Amino acid sequence: MTDEIRTLKDIIDHTDNIVFFGGAGVSTESGIPDFRSVDGLYNQEWDDPPETIVSHTYYERKPEKFFKFYREKLLISGIQPNAAHKKLAEWEAQGKLKAIVTQNIDGLHQAAGSREVLELHGSTLRNYCEKCGKFYDADFIRNSSGVPMCSCGGRVKPDVVLYEEGLDSNILERAIRFIANADVLIIAGTSLAVYPAAGLINYYRGNKLVVINKTALRSDLGADLVITAPVGEVLGQL
Repeated sequence: MTDEIRTLKDIIDHTDNIVFFGGAGVSTESGIPDFRSVDGLYNQEWDDPPETIVSHTYYERKPEKFFKFYREKLLISGIQPNAAHKKLAEWEAQGKLKAIVTQNIDGLHQAAGSREVLELHGSTLRNYCEKCGKFYDADFIRNSSGVPMCSCGGRVKPDVVLYEEGLDSNILERAIRFIANADVLIIAGTSLAVYPAAGLINYYRGNKLVVINKTALRSDLGADLVITAPVGEVLGQL
C-alpha cells in the first residue's frame, strides 16, 4: 500500500459523508471502453466520429446507423462490477457514502448493490417507446434489428442522454445537493471534459477533495489528494 492510498484510507476511515463523482474510467476495468483514452471509442475507425453518432441529430437522421453503433459499442453484455463498484456499495452499506453521481450508463453501480446512484446520462438498461411510453429492457434492443419498434408502431429509444440533449433537471438538482453537502468528494475515472456534468464539482465546499484517475486532471481543482492509477486498483486496496 502506497503512502497515497494510506492517506486515502485515513480520510475514508474518519468520515461518514462521502460523495463519489465518477466517469468512464470506473468501468474500464470491467471491460467497457471509454471514449477518450488511447484505446477509446474516439480513436477507433468508423464512417462517422463516435461523438457524432451518439448525437440527437444523428439519431434522428440516421437511426439505422445509430442503433448499429449502439448495439456494437454501447450495449455490452456479460459485464460485471469491478473492485471500485463493490467498494462503493460497501461504503454505502456502512453509512459512509451518501451518493454516487455517475456519467456512466452501464448500471454496474446498481449491479454491485449501490442504491443512491444518480445517473446523469441515463442508462442502457432502460428503453422506452417515443409514442406510447411503454418500457423495454436492454435485451429487447439487443435482440432487435434495424430500428427497434414498439408494438404500437413507435420507435423505442434508449433512455440515455445523447449529445445535444439536456440532462434531467431533477437528477441535476439532487446531484448538486449531495455534492454541496459532502464532507469528502472523490472524483474518479473522468477527464472532466463533458459539460454540464463536469461543472457539478464546482458546488463542492467540503473538507477533502480526492482525485483518482489514470491521467492527470487540471491543476486548478485544488485537490487535497491525487492518485494517478486505475480506480478499481486503488479502491480494491482499501
